[in-house]
Amino acid sequence: MSKNIIDIAGLSKYYGKTRGIENIDLQVGEGEIFGFIGPNGAGKSTTIRILLNLIFPTKGKASIFGMDVVKDAKRIKSRIGYIPSDANFYAKMDVDEFLNYCNSFYGINDGQSRIKELCAMFELDINRRLSDLSMGNKKKVSIVQSMLQHPDVLILDEPTTGLDPLIQATFFELLREENNRGTTIFFSSHVLSEVQSICRRVAIIKEGKIIKLEDIETLRKKQLKKVSISTDDKLPDEYGLGGIENIIVKTERELIFTFSGDMNSLVKYLSVKRINNLIIEEPSLEEIFMHYYK
Repeated sequence: MSKNIIDIAGLSKYYGKTRGIENIDLQVGEGEIFGFIGPNGAGKSTTIRILLNLIFPTKGKASIFGMDVVKDAKRIKSRIGYIPSDANFYAKMDVDEFLNYCNSFYGINDGQSRIKELCAMFELDINRRLSDLSMGNKKKVSIVQSMLQHPDVLILDEPTTGLDPLIQATFFELLREENNRGTTIFFSSHVLSEVQSICRRVAIIKEGKIIKLEDIETLRKKQLKKVSISTDDKLPDEYGLGGIENIIVKTERELIFTFSGDMNSLVKYLSVKRINNLIIEEPSLEEIFMHYYK
């Protein structure tokens, strides 16, 4: 059993009377790639900003490497990399100047070669001025600066925003390489296909609270099913069947929905219909997410 690298207990944050997060409990193990998913406003960035000591919690505590994120912020930051959702830099610097400035914080002996390696990987022109870069290229700079020192922990907040699919593939390959070296990755996103492809466990956050914490494969193998029906009969407006959670497609003679009720009731319901086609399958992570959000 690996030790916990990130440990969050009873963490809450209020902005005046406005809720940020409430009573978050979360542990991320050493070497884990952990997904943190929810729509905008759910509390993902608030949690991350507390971990980075950019804002203070209202109550509760959080630690990284067993150190308090408030009291030991300086020591923690020397060992982590961070990719924000919106990348902002010193506009008058060029890429090479900025990355060497970042490297000076870590005192990496082979920092210049590491900068060249990563910039080549992401097709990033080191001579361009930061203010002249597109959103996608600014995100590339953010990725490179977060990886300079081979961090022990990577905290990612919507890291692929602005990246084209080929660069995204390069980014995920680099994440896997860093993870194979022992880096723990905290991956916050609302793009569920990304989380599904790279993370081993996931927490779903809704309105500032964790509503589900589970292995991704276990989530997909639970009772929830995706059901697709086509029939010669006209389907009624009301189905008289418990367990229909989320209707994906509905026409007069076709129905696709997620189902978490009694399968025997479903079979009995369908037995009086003239079915042309019936498919019962595992739902995607997106459909599971909608199930918990409904």
